[in-house]
Amino acid sequence: MKSEADQAQRKNLEVENQQDKNEKNSTAGKKSNGKDTGTYKERLKEITAVLHKYAITRGVSPEKLRLILTDLGPTFIKLGQIMSMRSDILPKRYCDELMKLCSDVDPMPFVEVEEVLREAFGCPWQEEFQEIQEKPLGSASIAQVHRAVLKTGEEVVIKVQRKGIYEIMARDIGLMKKAVKLLPPVSIKEAVDLNLVLEELWRVTQEEMNFLTEAANMEEFSRKNKNVAFVKTPILYREYTTASVLVMEYIDGIPIDHKEELLAGGYDLDEIGSKFVDNFIKQVMDDGFFHADPHPGNVMIQGGKIVWIDMGMMGRLNDRDRELIGQAIEGVAMNDIGKIQDAVLALGEFKGKPNQSRLYTDIRDLMAKYGTADFGEIDIVEILTDLMDVMKENKIVMPHGLTMLARGLTHMEGVLADISPEINMVQIAAARLKGNLLDEGNWKKQMKGTGKKLYRSMLRAVDIPALAADFLQGCMKGQTKINLDLHASDDLAWLMRRLIRNIVLGLWVMALLISSSIICTTDMTPKIMGIPAFGVLGYFGALVILMYLFIKHFMKK
Repeated sequence: MKSEADQAQRKNLEVENQQDKNEKNSTAGKKSNGKDTGTYKERLKEITAVLHKYAITRGVSPEKLRLILTDLGPTFIKLGQIMSMRSDILPKRYCDELMKLCSDVDPMPFVEVEEVLREAFGCPWQEEFQEIQEKPLGSASIAQVHRAVLKTGEEVVIKVQRKGIYEIMARDIGLMKKAVKLLPPVSIKEAVDLNLVLEELWRVTQEEMNFLTEAANMEEFSRKNKNVAFVKTPILYREYTTASVLVMEYIDGIPIDHKEELLAGGYDLDEIGSKFVDNFIKQVMDDGFFHADPHPGNVMIQGGKIVWIDMGMMGRLNDRDRELIGQAIEGVAMNDIGKIQDAVLALGEFKGKPNQSRLYTDIRDLMAKYGTADFGEIDIVEILTDLMDVMKENKIVMPHGLTMLARGLTHMEGVLADISPEINMVQIAAARLKGNLLDEGNWKKQMKGTGKKLYRSMLRAVDIPALAADFLQGCMKGQTKINLDLHASDDLAWLMRRLIRNIVLGLWVMALLISSSIICTTDMTPKIMGIPAFGVLGYFGALVILMYLFIKHFMKK
């Protein structure tokens, strides 16, 4: 076993090597040698063949997209899984279909695993571990997991990144950007900015491929849940963890969706479901740091505790976002359209000029769907999904944390429906909200905020009499001016411009016809075929304008 100083030095070297590797890989494809170019062309041929197989030029349906990504291999499967979270930039039907993608792929040979470990540790793995099982516990597109035993006897699992995965994904995403240009106008391209999707995918994938980020997530999650008696996080072995290798405690537990095993072990499924939801709501509402991929494979039951594993995909919500989300849900429960609209406008960023009239109408239609349902009867997942659809239709970009929350809630709903369908997620959330309201710290925070608002209101109220007197005095002297700033929608403004233009052109035609007719009654020279030349020019000008309007009309149709 190496000393702590050696291990710290090794970790620093690994970070530096990873940074150098990322810098080199960021320029991949720009300065490729002949061999790399050949591989690039071969992969492009494979992608082109798959796209041709599914007749991509005829459009891309959700099912067709899933099948294409499956045929393209593990890299594209991973990208599809990440895409399934972005319901703000990808239509919901595509996200639902992509969530069906299977993460299991063929494992890489153990020889390659040994090579990755040697590069990470700077020595053969036998110097650090007693044994490593060659058969992996699981194999995904970015990494695979092996069970192992440390020199000190602790049972652990090693998450090993696939050899060369960074270069492969950089190459494939570059090729996907080229493939986007082949899509026909009438396809998924109309509904989403695919270049934006690919940029987002590459950013998220880079984060997930750096296991030091996942290690930091595990430590933060453990700190925030250390006082929750029924929650456990696997022990992280930092001294063995690098950017490409993650070592943590082996959890010999039962997956949360294995009902028969849980019942045989004496567990109460309703209790597990309630605690599962309560802890997730706590992560979202109290911590603002939550597990964004809580599917059954990432949640285990061990020793009466819920064990959260795989922290590569975590969501974050700041205090403001959490407050606004709560305000939007409260607005739905209170049937307050204005409250929802204010929350939506504050939450997102507009791609263009906001059309508040259309947003109000869309929210009103949303409220008609829920009617006057009681808060306990509302489906939070459905509300968030519908709100995100409204924001998408109004070209509002949502916070990344909100889309990850929607995905996490969808997984939660699926787990509950399986193990404990009687559990009401909203009622548990409401109970936690009431508990938070009674908390002394929250009372102090709310009282402090209310006090500040009251103080500002009192300061402004002092000026009201003086302002009213000035206004009335100005009205009596006729010196008061009222400034109005009227905004019209783009469609209305376009219609008004077109109407005025046509009226002006019509007046021109009328003026030319009248003036030309008057000139033709005179003996003005010069003449063309016995008709005064100025009269002919006037008729010709009127004809040109009429032809322009005629052609413009049919082109607009």
